[in-house]
Amino acid sequence: MEKRFRFRSVANFLNLSTPLGLLLAVAGGATPRRGPEGLILAFGYRPRFPIAGAFTVGNVVLTRRNALSERLILHESRHATQWAWCGGLPMLPLYLLAMLVSVAVCGHQASYNIFERLAGLDDGGYPREPLRWRRPG
Repeated sequence: MEKRFRFRSVANFLNLSTPLGLLLAVAGGATPRRGPEGLILAFGYRPRFPIAGAFTVGNVVLTRRNALSERLILHESRHATQWAWCGGLPMLPLYLLAMLVSVAVCGHQASYNIFERLAGLDDGGYPREPLRWRRPG
């Protein structure tokens, strides 16, 4: 594993976000497996929240699916890096704030969410909604 991914894995374990992700995986009935770049892929997550096809907590990618595309894993890997940069649990309120801003400016939770944009909207399967004030009348 590359040093940067090893560093991210250690940082997300120490900031408690990966242990939280593992706890959510177990509580949600998911089956964790080793993934690329130090990620832990947790397939079969049962709860209906959040709505996304996959979501990341620390280095744990949780999904209801049985498999993920390489592009989606790349997108979620970028979120794992964001968890490390945010120092772990502060990512939650920061992400929620970014989501609210996005909904306010375009009506979609991801299109103008800075975390989703930096992780790659296309890789995450998100649309690029226009700003509310730039839509045709």
